[in-house]
This record gives sequence, structure tokens and C-alpha cells, in this order.
Amino acid sequence: MTNKYFNKDSMSAFDAQYEAQKIAFAPIIFQAARVMRDQGLLELLYDHRKSGIDFEEIVQLSHLSSYAIKVLLETGLSAQIVYLAENKYFLSKVGFYLLKDEMTNINMDYNHYVNYEALFYLDKSIEEGKPVGLKKFGDWDTIYPGLTILPEKVRDSWFKFDHYYSDSAYYDVLNILQKHDIKTILDIGGNTGKFSIYIAQHSNSICLTIVDLPEQTAVSLKNITDKGFNDRVGIHSANVMDENLQLPMDHDIIWMSQFLDCFNEMDIISILKKVSNSMTEHTELWIMEPLWDRQRHETSAYCIINTSPYFTCMANGQSKMFHSDDLILCIKKSGLEIVEIIDNLGICQSVIRCQIANGNLEK
Repeated sequence: MTNKYFNKDSMSAFDAQYEAQKIAFAPIIFQAARVMRDQGLLELLYDHRKSGIDFEEIVQLSHLSSYAIKVLLETGLSAQIVYLAENKYFLSKVGFYLLKDEMTNINMDYNHYVNYEALFYLDKSIEEGKPVGLKKFGDWDTIYPGLTILPEKVRDSWFKFDHYYSDSAYYDVLNILQKHDIKTILDIGGNTGKFSIYIAQHSNSICLTIVDLPEQTAVSLKNITDKGFNDRVGIHSANVMDENLQLPMDHDIIWMSQFLDCFNEMDIISILKKVSNSMTEHTELWIMEPLWDRQRHETSAYCIINTSPYFTCMANGQSKMFHSDDLILCIKKSGLEIVEIIDNLGICQSVIRCQIANGNLEK
């Protein structure tokens, strides 16, 4: 396993100790930063970003007490969210991104509403191989049957996070699909139907079928109906873990977007073997995943890697985000072979095109 990120230890001992303290106090920094954003303190500093603003004026313009403002600003100073010059407070570049950057805000809401309390049980989840933190929201073995009935802010934050990273790649994927003259797609793990609806909106020649759990296909069917695409987007309710799984046949492409990262490696191999049973020599499986080792920027790799503990304590207790070597090995073990890997789609996605290996064409 090789990677271009996180492969050296060049920090001085003094700096390393400081970084260790940042980790030790990270929960406090996180919540203080979130409160500064949500209570309007960062917005107030943004409004005075050129001239700065002194403490007394902040107290006058904010609904918060002077005590609360002082606590938050001092933590903000330590985290370089704000800085103090000539007795005036200024919003730093870090503070700007916390306030205005879409990705940062989606990540922060996702971690606060979905993960924060659940992560208290990360040790138990690792020990037991189960999403122990999920008990904060419901009595399910995995999060997926409960997605549509999670508390509103939890549900909205989950879907915004999930869709932000996948949706950014749809435009690039559509261009690739059109170059391959694709007519039919089986969308496994189609969730709310966003990918299938996007394709239907932008291509009159492609028909799709969504496969997912009944709880999810009920949502996707409503969304498809609301958009008026029932004639070109169908649904098929199924559980891919069912040993007797029967998938619709005769599709040009079987599509999986951020789906396999919901399963452990043994289950991934099992799923891919079942999927291959619905493939012919003319069918391709396209797997879209954010592979952390194939990112253009270290920021993307950092965000992707640190999504894995969510799977441990909330989703299923056993899966994680992929290093490409791990996913490629699962694909080969399932009897499929890789045709092409296309990187840098949208913010962080890669698509792995697969077909049945030559030695496995006879079924």
C-alpha cells in the first residue's frame, strides 16, 4: 500500500507536542467554533472584516453576554479562527472558511448532528464490531433502515453530507456515459434517487432502474413521481445481502455510487459475485467511490479518511472508506476485472469500470 500523503514525520518535538494538545482539546475547539458560527459571532466579525471590531462593540451588537463572547473569542484566538490586532478582533482565513465554505459547513453539521454523541461509543464499536453509537437514534442493526425517520436535523445533515460528495461528480459521469452510448443503467443503492433523476433530467436516451431497501425505494419512487420520470426510471426493492437476490437483467451498466463503502470486505466480495450473475460480456459494473489515496489534494484525503469512524460507530460497525488497493483486491476476488479507473470526478470521486473476467464468462 502506497500513498502520496501522510508519509513523513518532519515535525519538531515542540511542534508535535502542540499538535497533540490540539487533538486533546479538539472536541472543545469544535463546539466553540460551531457556536461562534451558529450564534452569529463569526458573521459579526465578517461584517467588520476590513476595520476590525473591539470587544465593547461586539458586546453591544451581539445578543450574547460579555462572558460568553469572551470565552468564545479566546478559544477562537487559540484556534486561529480570529486574531487580535491593536485591540480589535478580525476574522481569520480559517474563520472565513468556517463561516462561508459550503464543504466546511456540511462537514461540521454532519459531525455535530450525526456523529458527535455517537463517537463517545467508538471504543465499544471497535471492540464489538457493531455500531454501538447508533443507539442514540434507534434500535437498528445498521443506520440504513432508519435513515428516513431520523430526527430532522440528523437526517438533513446526513443526506447533505452524502449528496454533496457524490452529486459533484454527476456532470462528469454523464459526459462519460454519453461517450459510451449507454442506454440502460441499474442503479444499485440508489438511495433517494438523486443520481437516476439527474441522468433522466439530462439525457432523454437513458433509462434507469433503482435497487435499494424498501424504505429507500419508497422515498425514491416519490421523488421520481414528483419529477415526472416514471416512464424512464423504475424501482426494484431488494436487499443485496439476501442470499437469493435476483437483480433485473440486461442493463448496459450496473452503477454503484458510494455504496460498497457501506459493507465489510467479505460482504463486498459476496455482493460483487451476486451482481456478476446479472452481467453478460456486454455489461459493465461502474463503481464510484472517493478513494483517499487517489485525491488531488490532501484536504480531500483528510476528510475521506476521517469519515471512516462514522461507519464504525454509527453505520454498521465494520466498513470504512477505501484505499484503492483494498477495493481493487475485492473486485479481483469476486471474479471481475478492471477495465479502467477514472479519477478526479467532481470534488473527490473515482469511477472503476469493471467487467466479467475472461475466465468467468461461462456461467
